[in-house]
Amino acid sequence: MSLVATFLAVVACTPGAGGGTGGATQTITLAAVDNPQMEDLQKLVPDFQKAHPDIQVKIVILPENQLRQQVTEDVATKSGRYDLFTIGTYEVPIWAKNGWIENLAPYIQKSSSYAPDDLIPGVAKALTYNSNLYAVPFYGESSMLMYRKDLLQAAGVTLSQKPTWDEVAAAAQKVNNPAKGVSGICLRGLPGWGEQLAPLDTVVNTFGGRWFDQNWQPQLTSPNFKAAVSFYVNLIKTAGEPGAASAGFTECLTAYNGGKVAMWYDATVGASNFTGDAAANSGYAFAPTKIKPYSGWLWAWSLSVPSTSKKKDAAWTFASWATSKDYIQLVGTKLGWNHVPPGTRTSTYSIADYKKVAGGFAQITLDSIANADVNHPTVDPVPYIGVQYVGIPEFQQLGDQVSQQFAAVIAGTATLDDALARAQQLADAVGKNYRK
Repeated sequence: MSLVATFLAVVACTPGAGGGTGGATQTITLAAVDNPQMEDLQKLVPDFQKAHPDIQVKIVILPENQLRQQVTEDVATKSGRYDLFTIGTYEVPIWAKNGWIENLAPYIQKSSSYAPDDLIPGVAKALTYNSNLYAVPFYGESSMLMYRKDLLQAAGVTLSQKPTWDEVAAAAQKVNNPAKGVSGICLRGLPGWGEQLAPLDTVVNTFGGRWFDQNWQPQLTSPNFKAAVSFYVNLIKTAGEPGAASAGFTECLTAYNGGKVAMWYDATVGASNFTGDAAANSGYAFAPTKIKPYSGWLWAWSLSVPSTSKKKDAAWTFASWATSKDYIQLVGTKLGWNHVPPGTRTSTYSIADYKKVAGGFAQITLDSIANADVNHPTVDPVPYIGVQYVGIPEFQQLGDQVSQQFAAVIAGTATLDDALARAQQLADAVGKNYRK
């Protein structure tokens, strides 16, 4: 996969409480995931520059799948290409155990204004290894159902705040109107363990499926796992977006903002990116369920410092600024309160201006994060942690490979039974490592 990078900003800053640079100008390179929040960061770095003129920051923006590939290669080979990068709750405990990323506790302790106790507990815990933070959240999220109230109302459809998947499927079928260019629902089909499998795994969990049993035997051909994938694929085929096999978060967001889909099940952060009619006419519901009472995932795009960086103090300075309470205020006052990165700090949800624009989804976001149980994500017991992923190093490759099988089913180039059989084989090869 080729590297597609956009250099969004070159800005200046000085080191923070973590240490000094002796007045010499340094350049740090940040690898960041491609999303609107990073575009907002680009717009605000001049404010950072005014206060910190001694460090230049080069931001490299990468699509999600490519970011994971590039950053994983960087830390695994210790190439030292990046001084800071965005990673998530999946990588943090694994990479911390490997010694690939820095323990940020000493830096936080020296930063008197950082207020780590203000971080939302569930998010902070997911970024902690051996009682220390190894990454700080830029934004946190669970998953929820977002829907266009105007489009549903026109079709005579109403939804409960805690809908079942059967309820959502029936609504999607009713509002689906290809003749008018409106699909009932948008669900990710783009291959990638962090793309398609993120929402699909939550469906698997609430249908009673799991990747492995407690003996690390794969369960991808089990009746519950098959029922979940079948439901997901059929919903896409009968009421989903066109070209679903290549639709990820970005594509669904664009379709939703453009009025091309009536509903969208995805990350809670999606609501922060709505514009126009989508922002004015959206309703929100908890992640749909079948058996489990809650099925939302837990994720936080977070800033972490690789152990190979020779500019760790400067990297922390930028990371602490971009994840601080002051940054939240800066985003709100300069770009608008609907742009505020959600799901990171408890204090954000006490800001009156933020509650005015996020009132529809703020509480659902907080409650969904609080109820996401990474230690007990499934109906039956499992030997792994993680809601929308299996918290083992091999899952990055396994998840990508399995998601390609399911994308082929969505595209109509493979049967479900064949895809599940192949997925089972792939999972069995990984399970053997743990059955030993």
